[in-house]
Amino acid sequence: MTGFIKVILINIYLVKMSERGSRRNTETSKIEVVQIDGLVVMKLIKHCHEAERSGAVFVQGALLGLVSDTRLEVTHCFPFVTDDTQDDLEFQITMMRNLRQVNIDHQCVGWYQASQFANFLSLTLLESQFSYQTSNSSIEESICLVFDTAKTAQGFVSLKAFLLTQDTLKLVKDGDYTAEAVKESGVIYENLLTEVPIVIKNSHLMNALLLELEEQQDAGNQFLDLGTSGTLETQLRVMMDSLDELNSESLKFNKHQQLVLKQIQEKNKYIQRRQLENKQRIDRNEDPLPNEDLNKIFKVIPPPSRMNPLILSGNIQNTSEEVSEFCSQSMAKLFITEPLQSAKASAAPAQ
Repeated sequence: MTGFIKVILINIYLVKMSERGSRRNTETSKIEVVQIDGLVVMKLIKHCHEAERSGAVFVQGALLGLVSDTRLEVTHCFPFVTDDTQDDLEFQITMMRNLRQVNIDHQCVGWYQASQFANFLSLTLLESQFSYQTSNSSIEESICLVFDTAKTAQGFVSLKAFLLTQDTLKLVKDGDYTAEAVKESGVIYENLLTEVPIVIKNSHLMNALLLELEEQQDAGNQFLDLGTSGTLETQLRVMMDSLDELNSESLKFNKHQQLVLKQIQEKNKYIQRRQLENKQRIDRNEDPLPNEDLNKIFKVIPPPSRMNPLILSGNIQNTSEEVSEFCSQSMAKLFITEPLQSAKASAAPAQ
C-alpha cells in the first residue's frame, strides 16, 4: 500500500472520529497563525535527530490538536512507523484511539517532515498535503510542518508551516502537469505553498523552569561558532545539484518541442503529398484516395511534466534564501569578533 493511499485512509478514519465528539471547529476558517506547544517541538526535534542519526531516509510524523477561530493549535505529535514489522495505518489508528481515551486532542491537524537546507519540496509532499487539505472541511486547515535538521545543528531552530494555495490545490486535483495546464492555472514556484507564521507556547511552569536553567548556565561556555564554511559549501552543492536537474528538465522540454515541430513538418509534407496524389488521380479519372486519420499515422508525443521544474525552482529559491540568511548571520559574527581579533593582535608585541 502506497503512502498516498495510507494518508487518505487515515484521514477518513480521523474524520469519523472527529464527528463523534472531538473538539473541532464547525465552520471553515482560514488560519492566520500556528501555535505549537513547546513539548511538541521538543518531541519533534528529538525524533528527527534520532532518525537522522540512524540513517532513516524519510522522517515524518502526525500533528494533533484543534482549530480555534483563526489559530491552529498543535498540542501533540507522534512519529510514523518506519519498519516493516507493523502496519503504518494500523499503528496510527491505534494511537488515535488511545489518545482519545485519555482525553488528549486526537484530531489530526497536519503532519511534519524533516529536511536539510530547505530542500523539502517534492511531488510526494504536494500530493500528501493535498490529501490532508481536501479530505474533509474539518481538516481543511491541516498544515505541513517542515523541520530543518541541518540548520538546527548550527544553532538556529528552523520550523516552517506551509499550506497549499488554492491554485495549487486545483492543479494537483486535476493531475495535468503539462505546460498549457500549468500556464492556465497561474501556478509558479513562488506560489506553490503559502507559509503560516508559527508561535511556540509554553506553560507558566515551563517558562519558570527555563528562566531557572538560564541562570544556572555557565556563561563561560558560550562562544561564537565561526566554522561556517562547511555548512555554506554543503548548501551551495545542494543548489548546484538542483540547478543541474533543472537544466536537464529544460533540455528534456526543448527536445520535446523539437520533436513536436518535426512531427508537424512531416504531417504537412504528408498532407501535401496526399493532395498532389489525389489531384493526379482525378486527372486520370480515378477515384481519390480515402481520407485517413492522421492521429493514427502520427502518434501524439506525450509532453513532459512541468511539475518537476516548478519543484526544483522552488527548492532553488528556498536554498538561496537560506544561504542569504546564513551569510548575513555569519557576517554579523565576523564583525563582532573583529574588535577581539584587533585587541589580540595589538597585545601580541607587548608580550
